[in-house]
Amino acid sequence: MTNIFDELVEKQRAAEQAHHRVEKLRGMYGPPTQEGGWSQRQTTTYNTALRAWRDLARDVRTAVADYAKAQGEQRSDVETQVRRAVRQKETGDVDA
Repeated sequence: MTNIFDELVEKQRAAEQAHHRVEKLRGMYGPPTQEGGWSQRQTTTYNTALRAWRDLARDVRTAVADYAKAQGEQRSDVETQVRRAVRQKETGDVDA
């Protein structure tokens, strides 16, 4: 099951990276209601990034729920373990 858990970690990492991309675009573009608004290209880019993040996040939630059920664990406990593993991988800290 370690391989499956590692896959969960990678899925979570991808979802977090997609979320960071959405946040970066929001910062670059500013509010869509500001004077002049966003260009069509900005709107398309932002909406594509937002959909990607939402799809990845949904996939993570589903995979975590399936894994938790198969392992007889609470979904929230598995989510915590996965997020902790992502942080450890990012920082290189094995004790985090």
